[in-house]
Amino acid sequence: MGKASHPPSYILPLIVLSQFAGTSLWFAGNAILADLPALATRPEAVGHMTAAVHIGFIAGTLLFALLTIADRFYAPRVFFFSCVLGATANAATLFTADSYSLLLLGRFLTGFLLAGIYPVGMKIAADWFDKGLGKALGLLVGALVFGTAFPHLLKGVSWKLSWQAVIIATSAFAVVGGLLILLFVHEGPFKKKASGFHPAILGQVFRSPDFRAASFGYFGHMWELYTLWAFVPLMLKANSTAHGTTLNLSLWSFYIIAAGGCSCMLGGLLSQKIGSARVAITALLTSAVCASTSYFFIHLPPVIFLPFMLIWGLAVTADSPQFSTLTALTAPPAYKGTAVTAVISLGFMVSIISIQAMNYLLELAPHAITYLALAPGPILGLLACRRLLNKPMV
Repeated sequence: MGKASHPPSYILPLIVLSQFAGTSLWFAGNAILADLPALATRPEAVGHMTAAVHIGFIAGTLLFALLTIADRFYAPRVFFFSCVLGATANAATLFTADSYSLLLLGRFLTGFLLAGIYPVGMKIAADWFDKGLGKALGLLVGALVFGTAFPHLLKGVSWKLSWQAVIIATSAFAVVGGLLILLFVHEGPFKKKASGFHPAILGQVFRSPDFRAASFGYFGHMWELYTLWAFVPLMLKANSTAHGTTLNLSLWSFYIIAAGGCSCMLGGLLSQKIGSARVAITALLTSAVCASTSYFFIHLPPVIFLPFMLIWGLAVTADSPQFSTLTALTAPPAYKGTAVTAVISLGFMVSIISIQAMNYLLELAPHAITYLALAPGPILGLLACRRLLNKPMV
């Protein structure tokens, strides 16, 4: 097939919709935690369930990279089978709700199979777009964010779906997303042979100052992102209880997380004009301010607290696709596959540490002061990546 200058107009919307559908599996377990019998007396369940998905995702990304699965096999087919198997692992919750260990295993397997959805969806997009990748990745990560928030929407809508219906709906939606890619999106004209995953050269890759700056900025972002998402319902509950109000916790969790989907897409468009580094650093600075002042806002009435949380939700995600772009731009070209895989895996390891640290701190101190522990991530990330502002290529 010849290299068309413009891909068909339907390609990117279909990839975005499919990514949204597939990644709706990510937080399906978190959205229904309060309704699962095995978790009723386990306050640590929020952290453990989220960490299980992350650990599975790390294992999956490393294995997919080591075996170069998305390059050796037809990528749309890999995406489809990952959606189907991920939906199956998610649906297994219907039969394991009484067993904490089986629930954790199901979330691990779901995370493992998300490695064939999120990164492979991004690869399929990269095979179609040689220019404007920052904008395309902004749309794709925005779809990931909306997908992450989607189970909270299902749980919070006015007709009050049962937790079983939420699981069935997210699983079915993921299968539909896989079918859309398989039937209507083939491999693009800019497919390149990947360099593969070569752990031995990671030391060489990280000797690049610009790559280190982009990577450590991303790690600071990841310290905050998934931990905030995981604990948003608890933050909302604490504020609602303190002020004697009745909030729809699931629906507001959706609004706050989904706000980041809008900012990812807007950030992708802005990156075309001001550069990925400026977008990423502005978002990271805003989320650092939000994390640092969260102790004061969580005590304020919902009319002030909720807009604050929406601003935090917008800021905490807007830098994500731009840091992905920055690591790709600053990585040595010959080792780009290894470099990007390593940064993604390390970033999710950072998020696991953050989530477990938050779990531990919540047992020792009041909720409001505990969330200040999110602030060091974006602050250190800002210090690490500020040098990129002076780089014309980013």
